[in-house]
Amino acid sequence: MVILRAAVCAALFLISAMVQTVLAQDVTLTSPDGTVEISGDLLGFDGEFYRVQTLYGELTVDGSGVLCDGPACPNLTDYVARLTFSGSETMGRLLVPALIQAFADRQGYRVTRTQPNTNELVLTLEDAANARFVGVLTILLANTDQGFTDLLANDADIVMAQREMRPRERSDAMLAGLGDMQDARRGRVLALDGLVPVVAQDNPVAKISTPKLAAILTGRITNWSDLGGPDAPITLHLRNESAGIWQVVVDRLLRPAGGTLTEGALRHISDQALGKAVAQDPFGLGLISASAAGANKTLGLTGACGFSLLADRLSLKTEDYPLSAPMFLYLPARRLPKLGRDFIRFTRSDAAQLVIRRAGLTDQAPEEIAIRDQGDRFANAIAQAGPEVGLKALQTMVSDLSDRKRLSLSFRFEAGSARLDAQSRSNVALLAQALEAGQYDARDLLFAGFSDGNGGAAANQRIAEKRAGAVLLAVKQAAETANLEQLTLNARGFGEALPMACDDSAWGRQVNRRVEVWVH
Repeated sequence: MVILRAAVCAALFLISAMVQTVLAQDVTLTSPDGTVEISGDLLGFDGEFYRVQTLYGELTVDGSGVLCDGPACPNLTDYVARLTFSGSETMGRLLVPALIQAFADRQGYRVTRTQPNTNELVLTLEDAANARFVGVLTILLANTDQGFTDLLANDADIVMAQREMRPRERSDAMLAGLGDMQDARRGRVLALDGLVPVVAQDNPVAKISTPKLAAILTGRITNWSDLGGPDAPITLHLRNESAGIWQVVVDRLLRPAGGTLTEGALRHISDQALGKAVAQDPFGLGLISASAAGANKTLGLTGACGFSLLADRLSLKTEDYPLSAPMFLYLPARRLPKLGRDFIRFTRSDAAQLVIRRAGLTDQAPEEIAIRDQGDRFANAIAQAGPEVGLKALQTMVSDLSDRKRLSLSFRFEAGSARLDAQSRSNVALLAQALEAGQYDARDLLFAGFSDGNGGAAANQRIAEKRAGAVLLAVKQAAETANLEQLTLNARGFGEALPMACDDSAWGRQVNRRVEVWVH
């Protein structure tokens, strides 16, 4: 039976290759009465619609209303959906295959997994009850850069990315007719991760500030004694330049510091290799994905005011941890096969969130967090109270929030911008989806705005309230089918009353500028 199945899969892949060869040939689509005729190169068929490159540009045509003539015409009765993922190897080796397997299990499909080469996985989905194949999903294991290159070259349908799309990539996608990839329908957060500094377990250093991390990267700090450790040189361990997590290092640490990487840093081709090297290096410091920290000791991020943040599940989910690194799926503005559309919808389901957690990543399922479970946040607020924010303001805030729970969906803004960042835009869609499903009917949701400590307290309170109102409006607009009369929605600003980090650095101020949702 195993040999027979392998033979059938091999035959299917051969047919797939033959289909790809003929897709470049001409087809003619004709209406049943013969009055409309469209000729061109068949770019794709999703089981329902043809995608054809014509003299007038790319056209999408409903297959139920035309007859197809030409060597590239697909078999309408035995259609097999084909979908290609390309990009992050970290996502492609474990997370995406696990999600495909869970999706197939729910649909009643059998999955056969093959690996034609070290950089490619193929998952074939079979409807065993009807003895037919329904899909061939290919995963190209490369890096985020290559994923976007493959998408632009029409060699991939979905990009697996460990960073947000670059402005140049977005522009190229627009010119290629792939749509605005920053649209919520094009780019979506699949799972949450973070960038963490790690050291060997016996290293005495327990925390570090982001300015000092940047100083190590640029070579301004080279000895552990500058961090309260032994008098020994720091060995820096980093990912290779094409890795998505390395680009998070550039965006969050190097570029804000205005420096270039110091010479002598050791580069690694995978998180696993980096983690292993740090564990064996008593004077090593690595920057790695939180999910891949392994047995190494993770350093907390701190500042001059004494706040310290660790990349735990809740701090990543709420984006309180400043070096968050969401994992994205990017889709072009064209129809995927129905199988692909169903899979994308599945990635937002509760079942998918469980798969994400089992893969060692942070899921996006909204959680309600009681005040007593929020660590040192309120103690820090009291410690930082002063002339601008006195005890009375703190008492008012605690009184307003004490009978509520904080939702894990927070909203933060891009540096120097009123635009929500990528994770927050995804959170707008998630909260809107929950409102449409009636998840918060008969409840009271308070959108609470907070600011950094720059400027006067009164002005900061007004700014925070304006941001809270803007997020509330965005959620309302996204929740098109929600019955908003079934719940209460309000926005309020608390200014600088509940800081998450020190205001002595750009990243600290950015973490403090946020909107939270508190539920009663």
